[in-house]
Amino acid sequence: MTQSSLQVPTDLNALEEILRWFETVTFTRLPEELLEKCKIVLTEAFTNAVRHAHRQRSRTTPIDMEVMILPDHIEMRVWDSGEPFDLEAALKCVRQLHSDPLKHEGKRGLIFMSKLTDELYYHRTPDERNCLVMKKQITD
Repeated sequence: MTQSSLQVPTDLNALEEILRWFETVTFTRLPEELLEKCKIVLTEAFTNAVRHAHRQRSRTTPIDMEVMILPDHIEMRVWDSGEPFDLEAALKCVRQLHSDPLKHEGKRGLIFMSKLTDELYYHRTPDERNCLVMKKQITD
């Protein structure tokens, strides 16, 4: 198992650092197509944390990230300090309102994350943070 974590500020400019870190961790461990999908998912998760969960917070508020590569899947986690968020309700709402979510700006990232992962869920941690968990099977 490979595991790595990173903490960045609430700043969209940190995305470049996150993607470099992710590529370093996953280098030679993931097929190229899976690597690209995971980068999209991680980008959406981070930008949602900055733009939504932390929109009223200081830029110094940390966002924690973790990647674990196991024999059969990759697991990515993103922690934010925002208010509790009901991911399932948001996904249901987006799917009902938009027959073609690519034609709409709002909440497109949730659809991408849902379609590009095998498991996607939020849970509230004891320290009152949100943890977004994204899992994807590794196939040869």
